Amino acid sequence: MVSASQGVASVLSPLSGRDFLSSEDANAEQTAALLTLAAQLKSGDRRIDLGNRVLGLIFTKASTRTRVSFQVAMARLGGQTVDLNPQVTQLGRGEPLEDTARVLSRFCDALAIRTFAQQELVDYAHWASIPVINALTDLEHPCQALADFLTMQEAFGDLQGQTLAYVGDGNNVAHSLMICGALLGVNVRIGCPDGFEPLPGVLDQARALAVGGAQITVTSDPVAAVRGAQALYTDVWASMGQEQEQAERERAFQGFCLNEDLLAEADSRAIVLHCLPAHRGEEISAGVMEGPASRIFDQAENRLHAQQALLAALMGGL
Repeated sequence: MVSASQGVASVLSPLSGRDFLSSEDANAEQTAALLTLAAQLKSGDRRIDLGNRVLGLIFTKASTRTRVSFQVAMARLGGQTVDLNPQVTQLGRGEPLEDTARVLSRFCDALAIRTFAQQELVDYAHWASIPVINALTDLEHPCQALADFLTMQEAFGDLQGQTLAYVGDGNNVAHSLMICGALLGVNVRIGCPDGFEPLPGVLDQARALAVGGAQITVTSDPVAAVRGAQALYTDVWASMGQEQEQAERERAFQGFCLNEDLLAEADSRAIVLHCLPAHRGEEISAGVMEGPASRIFDQAENRLHAQQALLAALMGGL
């Protein structure tokens, strides 16, 4: 008889040595198995030892949750991290990316990269001979999406047929929510002002990946987006690198604040999510963020557990 742990390991074994640049880099079965493994690690039902392997962190964007969660995840897996901040390495002095990637492949067992352009991540993956992980780019935030759906799974159990409504900018977080949700059979509705929609190519990609009849939709009506949804999600209106657009975006996003009125339109059991940092009174009201529906800090913690599962799978620790 195959145990639950053996079953998860069998599903995830093809990910060993692979890159994770997009939520699409794990198929539907593997994505569900990553959430199962994350839940096992969180509960203590499963322990994994990576044998002192090393994760390199290349972060050109500021970070709290992503940095700390990767560091703690590796420590709990028996490994360690090395901070490769471009300001204190030769990257900051113009060493070619292809040289850096090949050298680091001799020292580290995987790289987690948090940067602006997705192409930079793709270039690292091309030149490196170790797994490269998307720790955030302007295109996607796939590790965040794993934590988000782990949080939703904790609240509701089976995810297929549930609805997540994201209200705000059609940004990297929205992109990964659409793709990851499609793979898990979750209906994902994106509510955003005209001109701030997700990229059409990503929308098409998510719809092509959808399983279990999941519907991926975009609307400019925030009330229609959240009506009857089991999870309501928002993010800052101006992401890193868009600070100069703050005033313009505040005007454009009027009516898109995740507040008590929008929450009242959702399922009576709905939970509230935010990937943080949050601006109370802008994209989310203080009352909703601190209210009984909020699972925002559970969601933040779940970055740790989801990334433990991902690291174990990519580093062949199962």
